[in-house]
Amino acid sequence: MRLTRLLLTLMFIFVTACTPTWGTQTVPPETPALPPGYTPYPTVTRLVPPTQTVDIKNLWVSPAVPDLLWESAVDAGMAIVPDQEGADYRLDLVPVSTETSTTWIYALVVPYPTITDEVSLEDILNNWHGAGTGPFAGIPLLMDESTLVVFTNLWGMPGAGAVRVEGADQLIDTAWSARPSWGIVPFEALEPGWKVLSVDGQSPVHNDFDGSTYPLKASFALDPAFSMFPVSNRDPEKLTVLIMTGVTALVRSTAYRMETKGLTYPGEDIRDTFRAADLLHISNEVPFAENCPYPYPIQASLRFCTDMRYITLLEDIGTDIIELTGNHFQDYGSEATLMTIDMYEQRGWVYFGGGRNQADARKAIIIEDHGNKIAFIGCNEFGLEPAWATDDSPGSAYCEYEFMYSEIARLKSEGILPIVTFQYYETYALYPTYSQIVDFRLMVDAGAEIVSGSQSHFPQYMEFYGDGFVHYGLGNLFFDQMDYPVVGTRREFADRHVIYDGRHISTELLTFMLEDYARPRPMSEVERATFLRDVFAEAGWSE
Repeated sequence: MRLTRLLLTLMFIFVTACTPTWGTQTVPPETPALPPGYTPYPTVTRLVPPTQTVDIKNLWVSPAVPDLLWESAVDAGMAIVPDQEGADYRLDLVPVSTETSTTWIYALVVPYPTITDEVSLEDILNNWHGAGTGPFAGIPLLMDESTLVVFTNLWGMPGAGAVRVEGADQLIDTAWSARPSWGIVPFEALEPGWKVLSVDGQSPVHNDFDGSTYPLKASFALDPAFSMFPVSNRDPEKLTVLIMTGVTALVRSTAYRMETKGLTYPGEDIRDTFRAADLLHISNEVPFAENCPYPYPIQASLRFCTDMRYITLLEDIGTDIIELTGNHFQDYGSEATLMTIDMYEQRGWVYFGGGRNQADARKAIIIEDHGNKIAFIGCNEFGLEPAWATDDSPGSAYCEYEFMYSEIARLKSEGILPIVTFQYYETYALYPTYSQIVDFRLMVDAGAEIVSGSQSHFPQYMEFYGDGFVHYGLGNLFFDQMDYPVVGTRREFADRHVIYDGRHISTELLTFMLEDYARPRPMSEVERATFLRDVFAEAGWSE
């Protein structure tokens, strides 16, 4: 069947090379569209009500049809024939969407360690026609055969050297080995090793995505018309955006700023970004306490508590999930720890990595969002002993690796996506320790798809290991280390993970810079590029 597809593709490209299109333009219209009256395929005029049963004996499938749609037709029991003339039905591109068509979303992608975040449609089209502009000028776009047919129909024949065609299963390896590189893939082909670029401000992995204005899309339909395919390959009801963060400790100078500038002051520059996510994770290391003293910026003691009013900040940024693996969770005794857990539960927030006793602390919590089942489990490797929960006292979860391994494997076998977090030994370096690598990777071996280090005050690099994404340390979120005790603690990561239909498909690195001992802000373009280059180089991903 794949050989048949290849032959059909080559024939189709040869034929469409003589088809007039609007692709000779180097400056595109605001939204790509076929010219008025342009109908390269037979006009769909015969409509079959969606409820009517149709006995489809033979189906011709255009070489433009992506694999998932092709396979759906095969799975439905249709007999695929090579010629349109011998087919009862035809599955093909249509110039405009209809009530019986399906809209296919494509993504502009690059290898993960790429600095560029966005490309204009104008630059894409200029490169397509051989007039290279923008950050990837002169670099061929990678894509598979069917994607080439789609965009050849939409944009005209590509210029010499503008496109490189590879098998769908080889694209990501080719892209990584040929960096710098870029490509176009169907939305369903996304995986964490790709970084998804925005096109004119629109990204299909964001939950504010507007498909009506997004240019990288095509419509397919049966002729005669019959409704049997989903509306799109991207269903927003199957997409979960999860933001995970590093250290939060509302103490010392951070707390002092909250007292003097307002309880929501630290989150004002990142609030909208965080609230736009479906789920927000916060690793709050410090308990709330009724008798917490007024904050002193230069506090010598490392025994911490947080005023109960400060929970307003966590409410304001849209918190959903609380991690309790912190070393300071028991700093003010069991009464404050238990009251803190009560405060979270009263707000409907779930917690993990700590709890009312050892059994509560070590259990995985499962969240279902947009049909995705996600499990969170975490532990505290560092301690010290007073921080750990026991059979009859609260605290953080001790790292019981044998238990965690079996629990992660069980969750994965039940179709639940496991995410593991660590409160590990702290180091002030971009790279993890050897033992850190061993323990984090062990969780991926068990079945974890995301492993995240919550301990690090200094951001660390990330890697792809096995089938997992491992980020060894995200750095601080709300904590007062203004390049103290070493330069670099102001730089922060938050990871925006995208889960679709039960699968981790993308992680976007959000980058912040701490200001005024309390308030992270989005990095400038130059700051972000420098930060990412430093981290990627440490990970062995130098450009």
